Amino acid sequence: MTQPAVDGPVHHDGEPAQPVLVADPGQQPGPGGRPWRKAAAIAAAGVPVGLLWWLLAPSGLNLLTGNPDLAAGTNTATWLPRDLVLAGLCLLAGCIAGSFVAGSKHYQPGPGTVILVVLAGAAGALIAWGTGVLSAQWWGAPADTSASASVAFSLRSYAVLAIWPAAIALAIFLNSLFPGSGGKPRR
Repeated sequence: MTQPAVDGPVHHDGEPAQPVLVADPGQQPGPGGRPWRKAAAIAAAGVPVGLLWWLLAPSGLNLLTGNPDLAAGTNTATWLPRDLVLAGLCLLAGCIAGSFVAGSKHYQPGPGTVILVVLAGAAGALIAWGTGVLSAQWWGAPADTSASASVAFSLRSYAVLAIWPAAIALAIFLNSLFPGSGGKPRR
């Protein structure tokens, strides 16, 4: 004799018809806690990224090359590498932040979390830009900007600021496509 098909969950006597979920305000579903904390950490990472930009970039402190010819902003050959240093730092920060938020095989961030951390990446890029420019004003040599505003430590290509949030979005997207093994060894 065959058993009848059951549609939906089975209810046994003595059990509640619906599972009782106890909401704990201190806990957030998924690993890593509240998305606001992650977003705040991502945006706050703009401060060290901006400091690194000023320390490493040509016409900043120029620790990356150490070439004295690239130390002055009057040399137009420093303008592109200065932007590229910030672009590389934003790409690195975006990839780290994206993998930090991306989740695991069993937990993927929701659309609201993704939007929040991408906006936090944009805020982090703006904070990095402002921190680098402010560092140059505080600790850098004064620059005569009468010939061009780019002589001072600045950013010529504002599209660089889109790299950080784009890298976060791409890292989350790639993790959703290829979630990995979830910590289990492959056979």
